[in-house]
Amino acid sequence: MKVCEIFRSLQGEGTLIGTPTTFIRLTGCNLDCNWCDTAYARNEGKEMTVEQILMEVDELETHFVCVTGGEPLMQKGINELLEELLDDGYHVSLETNGSYSLEDLPCSMDLLVSMDVKCPSSGMEDRMVLENLELLSPVDQLKFIVADRSDMMYAFELLEKNPVQCNIIFTPVGGMDLKPVADFVLKKKLNARVLPQLHKIIWGDERKR
Repeated sequence: MKVCEIFRSLQGEGTLIGTPTTFIRLTGCNLDCNWCDTAYARNEGKEMTVEQILMEVDELETHFVCVTGGEPLMQKGINELLEELLDDGYHVSLETNGSYSLEDLPCSMDLLVSMDVKCPSSGMEDRMVLENLELLSPVDQLKFIVADRSDMMYAFELLEKNPVQCNIIFTPVGGMDLKPVADFVLKKKLNARVLPQLHKIIWGDERKR
């Protein structure tokens, strides 16, 4: 597998926000979002075996592990990595951009799937596999990164047509201008959480955070 970086930080997004977590950032992405903040993960990295990855993760001593990218589901060994992490007793979250099917992922209550739905400002909204919405469980989360009201309306209308049973997260692009997003969620009476990107509040754009 090609790995961009492995590091320990706080989970900056979603329902586990603030939790000490080991991040495995895999290399490569099939999308090109306009506001991508991890473009370096497209090509940077080195080949590692699953065993080598597990050794580095073990040294960082956290109970929570987040497999992210790039797009992790591009990698052929992703299910083996997830299964080994779960077998080792880690609580694992998988961050995916929503453009690959989730159908063949390992089934475990200790695996949280965090799936993005790309909104129009990303330029990638037509690449989503919306059939994935039916596969998300109550432990999973659906994330909308929104840049403006058009993005918020897109998310609202999609949820109206496709009710989900998972957690719903709204986060503004850049992670910090929360008020317009909060006002929208309250006005539309959405059963969703409005959350920042905590790592950007604490460390800005610093790498490995």
